[in-house]
Amino acid sequence: MAHPFRHFYTITKHRHKVIAHCFRAGIGFQGLFHDLSKYGPTEFIPGARYYQGTRSPNERERELFGYSAAWLHHKGRNRHHFEYWNDLNVTTKLYEPVPMPIRYVKEMFCDRIAASKIYQGKNYTDQHPLTYFRRGNARKKMHAKTADLLEGWLVMLAEQGEKATFAHIRTLSNRDVK
Repeated sequence: MAHPFRHFYTITKHRHKVIAHCFRAGIGFQGLFHDLSKYGPTEFIPGARYYQGTRSPNERERELFGYSAAWLHHKGRNRHHFEYWNDLNVTTKLYEPVPMPIRYVKEMFCDRIAASKIYQGKNYTDQHPLTYFRRGNARKKMHAKTADLLEGWLVMLAEQGEKATFAHIRTLSNRDVK
């Protein structure tokens, strides 16, 4: 059964949390455009159709069909997803991860915290985003510099909390990360 209103509420609540975090990270204007593709029919209709409330609808679509058309659309249009940052290596002739610009790593960090807060609800702690990152295999699929940067911020979040972590992230620019 489709749940368009519940799906709309969930993605909007998530988006608003990301926007608030983006302002704290110093990329507020960028945050205003976060995940707008989720409101278009290519992503919204499957999102409503496979809505469960406890995990991404893309996971259910993937279980049913072996892939998620909504996710393929989403990751190809939203630069805060590390999957967007793959390109052809002219030496190996293989598609490989490339380093993400820091402004998109900041948005990815904000996105991960907001998603954890939405899906964990009152059980959320600042440890959740780090646990989720380490439990998954994202590190293997993103550029090592990007993975190290993201994990460092997630460790800082877990150990020092949001206030200290956002204060640190806010001061960084692309030239600060080598």
